[in-house]
Amino acid sequence: MESGKHNLILCLLLAVATLALYNPVARHPFVNYDDDRYVTDNPHVNSGLSWGTVKWAFTTTSEANWHPLTWLSHALDVQLFRLNPTGHHYVNLLLHALNAVLLFLVLWWATGCTARSWMVAALFALHPINVESVAWVAERKNILSMFLFLLALEAYRRYTLKPDISRYGAVALLFALGLMAKPQVITFPFVLLLWDYWPLQRMLPSPGTNGTAPGKTPLSLVLEKIPFLLLCVASSLITLKAQKAGGAVGTFTQYPLSMRLENALVAYIRYLGKAFWPSPLVPMYPHPENSLATWQWGGAFLLLLAITAAVLAGRRHRYLACGWFWFLGTLVPMIGLVQVGSQAMADRYAYLPFIGLFVMLCWGVPELAQARGSSVRWLLAPGLAILFALSAVTYRQLGYWSNNVTLWSYTLQTTSDNFLAEDSLGGALIAAGHLEDAMPHFRRAVSISPLDGTANLNLAVYAQAHGNLNEAIERYGIVVHETREAKARSTAYSNLGFAYRQAGDLIRARESFAAAIQANPENVKPLYGMALLAQNGGDMDLAAKHFARAVALQPTDFGYLLLAQALEKSGRMPEAEAARRSAEQLSPDINQAQQTARNLLAQ
Repeated sequence: MESGKHNLILCLLLAVATLALYNPVARHPFVNYDDDRYVTDNPHVNSGLSWGTVKWAFTTTSEANWHPLTWLSHALDVQLFRLNPTGHHYVNLLLHALNAVLLFLVLWWATGCTARSWMVAALFALHPINVESVAWVAERKNILSMFLFLLALEAYRRYTLKPDISRYGAVALLFALGLMAKPQVITFPFVLLLWDYWPLQRMLPSPGTNGTAPGKTPLSLVLEKIPFLLLCVASSLITLKAQKAGGAVGTFTQYPLSMRLENALVAYIRYLGKAFWPSPLVPMYPHPENSLATWQWGGAFLLLLAITAAVLAGRRHRYLACGWFWFLGTLVPMIGLVQVGSQAMADRYAYLPFIGLFVMLCWGVPELAQARGSSVRWLLAPGLAILFALSAVTYRQLGYWSNNVTLWSYTLQTTSDNFLAEDSLGGALIAAGHLEDAMPHFRRAVSISPLDGTANLNLAVYAQAHGNLNEAIERYGIVVHETREAKARSTAYSNLGFAYRQAGDLIRARESFAAAIQANPENVKPLYGMALLAQNGGDMDLAAKHFARAVALQPTDFGYLLLAQALEKSGRMPEAEAARRSAEQLSPDINQAQQTARNLLAQ
């Protein structure tokens, strides 16, 4: 009873410390990288929880992933908080605090070691490497999948105490739900085998401990995991299909196998370094491509080999092998062998793998102290000092996420040749109303990566606005030929259509608008373009048809005014009057809506 009360206090301490440390996120805005696609500019998520949203969540591979539970969690946030970022951030924070508490309990129930389990959970809760996963709303998938992963891990322990089909089914269900939050948990069957080895010790030659079943052969334990492995295969196939469809997977022409292996070896060592010296931490680490010297990846390989050999030599300390191979194994899907995106590594990828390193430390240091005849009580003071130091770094790291200009400025200060950070800072400056200050960042981005779609698109818009149609058309052409992301292609094609219209090339304008609609049928701007072309050609019925499609997808006051005008010119007066009434009902300022309509007609 006393033990239960003691551990309840420890759980509350973990939760309170986590919530207090991360509380500044409540004042943070959405990040202008992925948060728009996941939340603020996503019409399905913005409609809240509805049957249509549920259907979309389970059928879409938007953002190069299939993670319906993540989509539904964002939709629930919108249902509760609309687009106020405070609520979205707090849900991330509450999930992170819950994960810390759950990690403590899972370890304690499996090992019976209170202090060591709590220290692992405290390191997980307070380590600055996890700021990215908490402060970035779009990384909901990371913390939600971890929550389900930990529940599945505990369900597995309970299954080993009393094996039956219902308990096994609970493990499978929780694992499947975790995969539907983010496929990073695909290594779960591998983690279960490590869990069998330690702390459950189900793997021969050791007998069972902690009330688990007697030891089994490795083969029997692998066979036990076959249903989970089948879930892994299904998830892998779905994920690869989604990533290829979304253009997220780098080809072997871009990233040859040798380059991937070299970066993976160095990335493992960089992750180890950030575990012990977590600075600098940024949302984007550019891929080194062919710049890694032989001594870098060769030295990384030898160091990993040496650590692995040391762990195997100390096999009587089973927690070392469990922790080390947990770290190595759970990073495999994110280490870059399948190159997704253009980053070399990412802080968010450490959310699950670092637990293995924390286990090694929190079990290894006390045992080393005991072996030298020291009392583990002497570890309390240095342990707390480490937690306070990590908390200070975490608090500082949270400050970098306080706004987009600060975040991306810091990223550029601490990395080099980072075109994605240049793009993001440029976008943040535009959002802040500093258009001229943004353009040099886009120019630097294209100097680093000449085919960068975001930079070329923004430079094209700027050129078009300043009457430089030839430059605009050239840059839009780069985007439509090099960008695989459908929405970006649609935007570029749509803008290209307006540029050709301004240049008097109506045939290419119509082709561009049609391509924009094909790339993204939900993009309303090319529908307006097609309507304007039809209107200029005197076909008011066709113009009205396109305007009607546009306002059906996205009802706007100026859209209804344009529809009313087209209907009126085609002689359909009752319909025109109905459209005008719709505009008046929608509009907070009908004069402004009329001006917007005139501006669109003038493009």
